[in-house]
Amino acid sequence: MQLKAGAANFLSHTSTLVPNGIALMKDGSFLVANLSPEGGVWRLSSQEGVQPWLMEVEGKPLGRVNFITVDDHERVWVCVSAADGGDLYPLDTATGWISVVDAKGSRIVADGLHYTNECRVSQDGRHLYVNETFGRCTSRFALSEQLVLSQKQVVAQFTDGDFPDGLTLDAEGGFWVVCVGSNRLYRVGSQGKQVTVIDDAVPETCSALEHAFETRTLTRPMISSARGRRLPNITSIAFGGEDLRTAYMGCLAGDTLTTFRSPVAGLRPIHWHWPL
Repeated sequence: MQLKAGAANFLSHTSTLVPNGIALMKDGSFLVANLSPEGGVWRLSSQEGVQPWLMEVEGKPLGRVNFITVDDHERVWVCVSAADGGDLYPLDTATGWISVVDAKGSRIVADGLHYTNECRVSQDGRHLYVNETFGRCTSRFALSEQLVLSQKQVVAQFTDGDFPDGLTLDAEGGFWVVCVGSNRLYRVGSQGKQVTVIDDAVPETCSALEHAFETRTLTRPMISSARGRRLPNITSIAFGGEDLRTAYMGCLAGDTLTTFRSPVAGLRPIHWHWPL
């Protein structure tokens, strides 16, 4: 996509926009989750540059937005991690929330989450999965046709320097969780069995993060500076390739993508056959 000069300038290092999550739209534009204090969701297109797309929901300012995704019905899900977006993490408060945007408009569908991170709608559309980073868990909600979330349950629990960040689903009903700080990747199968796929943790780093978490001194720079033995702090995962068996992992501290071949295919994304 060729950007207008104004859009390129807005996305430069002098910008207040701090892109975190991104979502490709059917018209070729992108929705961007803004992690800067200005917050909100912004739209990036080659025709109009960068413009605010969603800045508040039900009269509540979005603030820093962590993640955004589009489901198979082209509904947009927006994750706000916490009311307090400072460097000292709010470890004892659960103020994260999720909103959805569809043809009826935007509304809050879940709150009281313990630092909301990535979320995904299941293949059958009956559940929503979400990582709660400082709840140290992945939770699952029942999702009704009216987009009401209910029956929340913890479907994966983490510890030992693990802080669940990235989340994606596979074609066999499993989900994959990337833990920032520890450089670990887990898969949880459809029957709930949790398997460690990658463990690139440095024990001393995990111990330091765990101690900071337990003493309530954990900060954003502590997690951001964590490194694995080989991986530069993985934070996200997505499947691609013709057979959707190539996994791509993003990271906080590198300028490359780490890839590996998966024995399980990822879930087909909505944009897979869009004529872009």
